[in-house]
Amino acid sequence: MTAAHAATPTEPAPLWRPSPERAAGARLTAFHAHVAARHGAPPPSPDDPEGSYAALHRWSVDELDAFWSAVADWFDVRFATPHQAVLADRGMPGARWFPGATLNYAEHALRRALDPAVADEPALLRVDERHRPEPVSWAELRRQVGSLAAALRELGVRPGDRVAGYLPNVPQAVVALLATACVGAVWTSCAPDFGARSVLDRFQQVEPVVLVTVDGYRYGGREHERATTVTELRAGLPTLRAVVHVPLLGTPAPDGALEWDALTGADTEPEFTQVPFDHPLWVLYSSGTTGLPKAIVQSQGGILLEHLKQLGLHCDLGPGDRFFWYTSTGWMMWNFLVSGLLTGTTVVLYDGAPGYPDTGAQWRVAERTRAALFGTSAAYVMACAKADLHPGRDLDLSAVRCVATTGSPLPPDGFRWLHERAGADLWIASVSGGTDVCSCFAGAVPTLPVYPGELQAPGLGTDLRAWSPDGLPLTDEVGELVVAAPMPSMPVRFWNDPDDARYRDAYFTTFPGVWRHGDWITLTSRGTVVIHGRSDSTLNRQGVRMGSADIYEAVERLPEIRESLVVGIELPDGGYWMPLFVRLAEGAALDDALRESIRRTIREHLSPRHVPDEVIEVPGVPHTLTGKRLEVPVKRLLQGAALESTVNPGSVDDVELLRFFERLGRERAAVSGGDYRG
Repeated sequence: MTAAHAATPTEPAPLWRPSPERAAGARLTAFHAHVAARHGAPPPSPDDPEGSYAALHRWSVDELDAFWSAVADWFDVRFATPHQAVLADRGMPGARWFPGATLNYAEHALRRALDPAVADEPALLRVDERHRPEPVSWAELRRQVGSLAAALRELGVRPGDRVAGYLPNVPQAVVALLATACVGAVWTSCAPDFGARSVLDRFQQVEPVVLVTVDGYRYGGREHERATTVTELRAGLPTLRAVVHVPLLGTPAPDGALEWDALTGADTEPEFTQVPFDHPLWVLYSSGTTGLPKAIVQSQGGILLEHLKQLGLHCDLGPGDRFFWYTSTGWMMWNFLVSGLLTGTTVVLYDGAPGYPDTGAQWRVAERTRAALFGTSAAYVMACAKADLHPGRDLDLSAVRCVATTGSPLPPDGFRWLHERAGADLWIASVSGGTDVCSCFAGAVPTLPVYPGELQAPGLGTDLRAWSPDGLPLTDEVGELVVAAPMPSMPVRFWNDPDDARYRDAYFTTFPGVWRHGDWITLTSRGTVVIHGRSDSTLNRQGVRMGSADIYEAVERLPEIRESLVVGIELPDGGYWMPLFVRLAEGAALDDALRESIRRTIREHLSPRHVPDEVIEVPGVPHTLTGKRLEVPVKRLLQGAALESTVNPGSVDDVELLRFFERLGRERAAVSGGDYRG
């Protein structure tokens, strides 16, 4: 239902709030009643959903042991051996969760296949750029996982060994991940659009014993052959005992490689190795813009519990639902997507370009797969708005309950566009988290209203706070995003970091014992969350901190601006130079009129302090391979740093764009003697 809520002069009106029936039917509502009756949580208050959730959240962080025990109980997590405690050590880093317990992630992901009534229903729906869903049943998924797990054991793969995938978002990648977890080995993956150097920067750190790889992939209507890259990977990974060939383009296996079909053709019941709760499940990689990407190790038990909570309660997903998030295997959202299986949800795997053959492609995938939750990027939503799409009118989106976004903050205009053009009854969930925890700190809550530009609330069990530089809590003010208590999915360690020095340096040096994530946020007095951008690229004019995301949201409303990037540079004389770089839409020109329009838009929507000192046209905006704007490297290049010392070229989407900024920094320094304003 749309909001009919009367707002006070100081309170913004919600864009949407769930109907009483929808809120009452949410899985979160049933969970709240359960923990109130069984675990000592405050009782729910149907007449006050905001207060009810706030009380539940407060209990979940004050009583971490009771909360996470309740999550395990609610989702019937099966421990092969019982735990001695829930949280034996709260210290960060080093929190010890469920010591003594053993379990297996893959066993939980495949449980639904044991129900004869649903064994032939789809566990996976594969979709390529033809947009024709192809199902893989629960029974078939379980059979393939059992066959491949047995083959891995025959190849000598043992618990703790690493299995790497160079695969797109296809069913074979899911089978390989689950078979790896089944054995107790450690999964890691890169998407096949990564070049050899980028992949080796990641995989060489973890020394895989098996590589599962495609011969190529299809993207943007074209075939992309990867045989040469695979040859480089095999040469660069001396620890490999076996290479498994997945012939997506139909080519035969190269010499010495094993055929996928031969390893997955047996009718073998999976054998699940029971491993300790903190046993590694997978290794994910940070953006790695400087030096090698951080190899982040997350645990079987920690991911299992965190993803059950996030997907089953916050995303309201369960048996019979279909879950589609546009992602690739090189991004944590793919791992998050696969975990939809834990809740009995059918997972939609889209392997293709985000906007092929046109901008509306992802909406058509959501339509044709009958997705209950459609996840995408904020950038995609804004591209749809600029293309003047009307998916709610032109497509049958009746199955879609929720559209979720991540990757960058969804601006208020994005919320309003979704509400007006995709559906007034859509639950819009902007979420924010990170590869570092493979989950969300804040975002979707099915029982709460939605306010434009705001995340609904912090997640249960997440002690999210905004802190001042002195470590003081802030409300309705911009502060550092910190998490003051451990989460089960926090890294158990970084790979090849035996004394945890790099791990501590990454998150715990600013506020010892407290996780500092590197984002600016505001926690509002209404309990919502606003993300302002990275704190390590903070704009700071006259002592006032500003988030770059606010400027992007204002500037990119203009039809002439395709994308933008802003940095702030401290000058030797104590001054401050804040340029705004813009990539123009086709046919636009950066003339005096457009420059003034940009300045006026920023001034009116934000403040005079946000207006840039200069507006400069650029050929493009550089990103990490996962789509984040490279603000800090650009700032350092403009300050005169060499590209080689600023960024790992294998971690960015277009290194030539960074060379443009490197040249610009040198040219301006030469002309102005170090004062980049001139």
